[in-house]
Order: sequence, then structure tokens, then C-alpha cells
Amino acid sequence: MKAAAFSKVKIESEIATHFGKAFRFQKTAAEVISTGIPEIDSLLGGLPRGGITEMVGPASSGRTSLMLSTLSQATNHQEICALIDTNDSLDPASAATAGVVLDQLLWIRCASKLEHAFKAADLVLQGGGFGLVILDLSDVPSKDTKRIISSWWYRFRRVVENSPTVFMVMTQESCVRSCATLTLQMKRELDLWSSTNEPQHQESPFAACFKRTPNGFNSNPTHARFLRGSQIEVERQKPVLPNTPAKIGFTAKSSFVR
Repeated sequence: MKAAAFSKVKIESEIATHFGKAFRFQKTAAEVISTGIPEIDSLLGGLPRGGITEMVGPASSGRTSLMLSTLSQATNHQEICALIDTNDSLDPASAATAGVVLDQLLWIRCASKLEHAFKAADLVLQGGGFGLVILDLSDVPSKDTKRIISSWWYRFRRVVENSPTVFMVMTQESCVRSCATLTLQMKRELDLWSSTNEPQHQESPFAACFKRTPNGFNSNPTHARFLRGSQIEVERQKPVLPNTPAKIGFTAKSSFVR
């Protein structure tokens, strides 16, 4: 037995001498794109290129905060990005305020037409050249996303699997299923409202909603302005790796929680 083991080592040594690194198995780390949120990156390592990342959560779970943070990180690192906006819900001014470089972003509005959104996603992914592509189905009812045929997800997975593209799908409930490389479940744990004990020189978010402007009072007291921040929990449902945390909680300082 020892002689056989010695012979195997000797043979491997001889082959390695002739073929060098080509003979040695080398495990390389998967390429990723940072989300721009350290707490989430510490949990995930980043969003994997060449795969589908599914981000699942109800309204006000922090989906938009994470999307804008990832877009900001990507566009500021010279990535060309695309957003397929199924329900035309993106506010470009908010995106720019969050740090997104709009010149690096292709924004496709689909006027609530799910079929158009999928055809647009297919064209963008087939065309290539994008570091990050987001299909926003956040405002599409769950009953509709559950009826999406699996062949679409298999098609998208095959297109991106050998590319440098991160394909992110945002939904209320999971629908990508086994085709997802990474699945995140987001939920809001606690709203942090402005305190009555704030220093007087600081204007509360509530007061800012009704601040007088040259055209009268602010007529758009959005949810984002009311919230100072939220405690968000992100759970990695897939893949589940040994000896790593499955979930992480953090406080969202962004004003773009949805």
C-alpha cells in the first residue's frame, strides 16, 4: 500500500514538473459586485457575477435602499448597468441623490406590462456588456409573479452563467426558485422615528415634509421623508454555507426605504 502511495506521489510530481500549473487544481474565488453596505457584504461577500440574485421582500422592507446602494456602487466603479422598471417606479432624482451615476444607467420603463419587461430583460442580457442588470418586479402582485413560467428563469440563467453580469430580480415573494444562485429575504424589524429630544438646530424629518417652499407647502410628504431610518434584517436563504451566518441585521441610514 505504501509503495502504491509512493508511486502515485512520484507520478504526480513528474507530471507537475512537465505541465506546471495546468496540472494543479486551483479554486478561484467567484467574482462579485459589492452592495455598498458593509453589513450585507460581510454576510454575502457581494453579489455573484454570472448568476441570478433574487431579492425578496414586502413593501418597505429595504428593497429600494439595497438596489440604489448596489447601483451606486456599480456605476461609480465604471460598470454599465440596466434597470428594467416594470411599473415605472424609479425616481431618478432620488437615485442621483443616493449616488447613482445616471449616465452609466440604462433605464427601461415597461408601463406595468410584465411581458414587455421580460422581453426587455432578454434583449439586454443577450446583448451583453452590462455589469449589473436589475429586473424590478417589486410592485407586481405575487399572484402574477408565481405564474411566470420556469423556462424564462432557465433561459436567463443560461445567458448569464458565463458572463460577468450580475442579474438581480426584485420580487415580493420568491419565484426564481432553483435557478437563483443567491436568494435574499428582506424584512423591516423596526422604524426609527425622529426624537422629540433632538437638538433644536436639527430639523426633524416630519417637519421637512411640510416645509414652506416658494410654491407653497411641500405637497409630497413621502414615506422616505418621514422615516429617519429602519432596522432591516437580511436572510440568505440560498446558498446556505457551513460555518457562516444565515442572516444579518443592520440599521438603514438611507432615506430611500421602500
